[in-house]
Parts: sequence; C-alpha cells; structure tokens
Amino acid sequence: MPSVSPATEIINDLLKLAVDSGVSDIIIKSNKPGYVRLAGKLKPVDMDPITCPEAQAFVDENVPKVFKKRWDDEGQVDFAYAFEGIGRFRVNAFHQRGLVSIVMRHIKSTVPNFEQLGLGQTADALIKMVQAKDGILLVCGATGSGKSSTMAAMMNWVNQNQDKHIVTIEDPIEYTFQDDKSLFQQREIGLDVPSFDLAIKAVLRQNPDIILIGEMRDRETFETAISAAETGHLVFSTMHAATVAQSLTRLFEFFPAEEMDQARRAISGSLRGFVCQKLIPTIEGNSRQPVNEILTADATVKNLILEGQNEKIQGLLESSSDSATFSFNKDIYRLIKAGRISKTDGLKYSPNPQQLEMNLKGIFIKS
Repeated sequence: MPSVSPATEIINDLLKLAVDSGVSDIIIKSNKPGYVRLAGKLKPVDMDPITCPEAQAFVDENVPKVFKKRWDDEGQVDFAYAFEGIGRFRVNAFHQRGLVSIVMRHIKSTVPNFEQLGLGQTADALIKMVQAKDGILLVCGATGSGKSSTMAAMMNWVNQNQDKHIVTIEDPIEYTFQDDKSLFQQREIGLDVPSFDLAIKAVLRQNPDIILIGEMRDRETFETAISAAETGHLVFSTMHAATVAQSLTRLFEFFPAEEMDQARRAISGSLRGFVCQKLIPTIEGNSRQPVNEILTADATVKNLILEGQNEKIQGLLESSSDSATFSFNKDIYRLIKAGRISKTDGLKYSPNPQQLEMNLKGIFIKS
C-alpha cells in the first residue's frame, strides 16, 4: 500500500472504526473529534480533535486532480474516496467559518437486495415497477433516507433477471455493479465526463434500455428524462422530497406557470411511479427500518395529473386496494402490527399521526 500522510492516516483510522461499527456517516469538523451517525443517532468518537490543517491536508492529498481547481476556487467539492480493505466513501468537503469540514458516507461494496434492506412486502411493489418497459421512476426522500440503496436494490433485481443495457450518470458513483444478465456503463461526473449536462445530452446516443440519473436536479435533466421515456427508455432517478404529494409538486416546479398544461401532459404521459422512503428505528433500537409510500401511475393517477387534480392523489394512496400503491401510514401500520417498529416511533414519523391512530383502532378510508 502506498504511503499516506499523517492526516490521511488519522482519518483512515476513523473510517476503519466507523465501518467496523456499522456506521453510515462520518462527520469531521476542524478542531473537534470525529462524529459518526449510527442507526440515525449522532455520536462523538473518543479521539483527539482533528485540526484544520489535518482536514485540509486530507482533502488536498485525496481530491482527484480534475476536482482540485474546484476545491481551490469554490471551497467545496464532492468526490469518492477508497480506503483499501475498508471500502469506498462519498465525500463532501467544504468550508465553514473559514475552517475545513468533511462529511463522508460509507458506500457498501456489495449491492444490496430487497431482503437485506428489510423491504419485505414492499419488494413486490418495487419488482412490479421495475418491469415497466419505459417511463420515469423516481425514488424520493430526505438526505440519508436510503434512496440510493433502494434504487440500487431495484437495479440489482434487473441485473439478475433481465438482459438490459444500463447507463448510469452519477456524481460520484455510489454502488459499483458487476454485469450479470445486464450490461452496465457507469459514468462518473468529473472523471468519465466533464459535466452532468454533457452526460445527459449524450446518453440517448449510447443505446441504453435503462438510464439511471443520480439526481433529478433541474428542468433540463427532467426534460431529457421525458424525451428518453417517450422514445422507449426506462429512466430511474432520485429526488429530495418527503412524500408523493411533495414529489409531484417538485416536478411541476420545473415548469413556469404558463406551461402547466404542457407539463401535465408530459408528466402524466411519462411517469411510471414514485417510491418515497423514510428510515424509522427498529423496535430493538439497533438499526433502522425502511418505510415507504408508493404510487404506481396507473390510468386513474395519470388522469388525475392530466386534469390538474393532484390533491386527490393522497386520498388514493390511503384508500387504494392495489398492493403497488399505498401511503406511509399504511406501511407504518403494517410494520407496527408486525412488531418491527414501535407505535411511538410510528406516530412520530407519520405524516398524519391522527389518521394513523384511527388506523390502529381499525378505522380506515374506504376504497
């Protein structure tokens, strides 16, 4: 192994401790000890403070050369870091109050499957969705809600069951896929292609069956996704939105008010569904359980979107008898009854705790 600086060695020791403890995130603030997030809870590590020069030296030594100017000019940068024998990490380095901070997310080397993520009955809905021939599938949730892992599990199912050519556009690459029945081309922004815009413009010329876009970030990205869907491609992406209703609102925010009719036609025609996710502590308290809200865009949903009746979709989520369309409350109710999460945590994380209380008493909205 090549020699590393004392600063990188200190942080490598922190990363090894974190991975051995099952930690998801590592947070480094200059002149503080390292912090880790374990089962959603932030905890300090028993270690000497990491100084600003040490944090700066780690970034300077490990940021890829193509990103060095961005770090020097902008004071913030995203990149991937690999520590041999321990794993890969998604890194965001930035300045706060003139000091260097670093946040690192452990990227597990093995692509997860539905069972490993604890998705249980939700997997049936996800499998149904990934078998769509074309359209746009969005996996949504807050930062740290497990969106990337769930989308990776969906890709893993495709890889094991379908012969597809899959092109991914990521910043940076998170999970690395090994070709099985499908063939993967994984493009990392800054290393394989200079910019996200260039990668998006080129992807339709690369003969994909499936396109995975790391994040649906702007109108141009969404319009490319719509074009791909309309020409027979299936597009997967993530979006920062907490619920199906919020996710749908975010899509319409890409369009100005005078283009709403056009937006409704485009979205109703191309959308195949939303998967929204939260992580709730398990009843044992030593891990977190994915909880989902899923909307499969069937003819009824498409018609509601086309007619601008988005406000009716939440009622559909609550009352649907389709196993591939259900609300957060329905999934939380199922997990409480299965003994996976506590009633207290279920109510805490529910977007509508009063309705969940009614559900737990046996009162439901009729279909």
